[in-house]
Amino acid sequence: MSDSKGFVFSKTFPLSLQIAIALILAVVVGILFGAGNPNPNFIDLINHLTIPCNLILKALRALATPLILLAILHAFLTVHIPGRSGRKLAILLLSNTLMAIIIGLLVANLLQPGRWWSVASFGAAPTNKTLDPWGLLQDIVPPSILQPLVDNNVIQLVFVALAFGVVLRAIKTEQVAQKKNDYQPIEQLIGLLFEAVMAVLKWVIALVPIAVFGIVAKTIALQGFKPFISLAAFIVAVLIGLFLQGIYYTLRVKFGSWVSPQRFLRGGSDELLTAFSTASSTAAMPVTFQALMQKIGVRESSASLGALVGSNFNNDGTALYEAMSALFVGQLLGLHLNLPQQLMVVFTSIIASVGAAGIPEAGLVTMTLVFTAVGLPTQYIALLITVDWFLDRCRTAINVMGDMTISCLLDGKTQHVEQVDVIYLEGDLSHAEVQKE
Repeated sequence: MSDSKGFVFSKTFPLSLQIAIALILAVVVGILFGAGNPNPNFIDLINHLTIPCNLILKALRALATPLILLAILHAFLTVHIPGRSGRKLAILLLSNTLMAIIIGLLVANLLQPGRWWSVASFGAAPTNKTLDPWGLLQDIVPPSILQPLVDNNVIQLVFVALAFGVVLRAIKTEQVAQKKNDYQPIEQLIGLLFEAVMAVLKWVIALVPIAVFGIVAKTIALQGFKPFISLAAFIVAVLIGLFLQGIYYTLRVKFGSWVSPQRFLRGGSDELLTAFSTASSTAAMPVTFQALMQKIGVRESSASLGALVGSNFNNDGTALYEAMSALFVGQLLGLHLNLPQQLMVVFTSIIASVGAAGIPEAGLVTMTLVFTAVGLPTQYIALLITVDWFLDRCRTAINVMGDMTISCLLDGKTQHVEQVDVIYLEGDLSHAEVQKE
């Protein structure tokens, strides 16, 4: 799902450039309004700068639940995964995502970047929600099908999505076996709705630079530059977490497949750069698929499951980032998220990462579900918008690296020689490559 063709302005001026310009203008405006010592006559005007940001956050919250619901249903209906490979793929996806979240929580708990500065209230009091396992079990089934969409209840939403997804997939399989096509209108409708939500989401994300301008200008005007010390610490913490996740991937490839770490990193360098530059795992998917077969040398089936299926379900960098964001905001507010609450962060981050769309800044949408699950006010996501444009690129690269890892692990510990005529071997040009030229 690449950028819409209608976004001519976004193509001419990339989102990252727009955000950079918004940051520069916000700094100038913040300094003009006092840089920590504002004129009392301008306080109301300064507070109004965050109105666009508040509207954008409301739109993100509104889109979060339909995005997750439609993403799960769309995946069940369109993705074909062989039975045996599917089970192995599910285990690999779950283990990688769990490790990403664990790494994120460990780094956030050890470095505690949110303790570097206490944030002023945005007008929403945080709630110290605790985890009640029995209440959670009773709460799985919603009182009505539409209730999870209204309440942004991720547990009930996933239950409804999985129930309908499994049933629709079974109906489709049965009708395909009987050479019937009655399922196609439903599949097309879900696909159409999913595309519609994505289109609206792109419109909202196109307004993110305005939100960045407002929140940064207000923060600098009222409190100066001190708040950004904590955000700088958060950036460092996230980069450390993503780096550790990259090391974990490399070790898994080394001990779980025939591909050497050198071959893995060298063969995937262009794909990681593409992911970083586009901030979209979906945009990088064709390049990743080609590189897995031609440069790294895995089988087509392994490349397909890792790159094509993994791009929809394997968003480890996003899961790590959202888990760390929840702890960071909790630390800013002086809250201590206990172990049950952090387990809830783990669960909702897994679900949110599955629904994270392959477009820039989409992680901001699903983050609202993570915050709601542990009682953190979603208003504080506004703080993260100021740095998300950069961290989004970094976590997208890790998402793609995770897809490549899945493909290598699925390919096993023995290289399949039928791919030799189209791959690069380690070192100088291979004989097969010379023949190809």
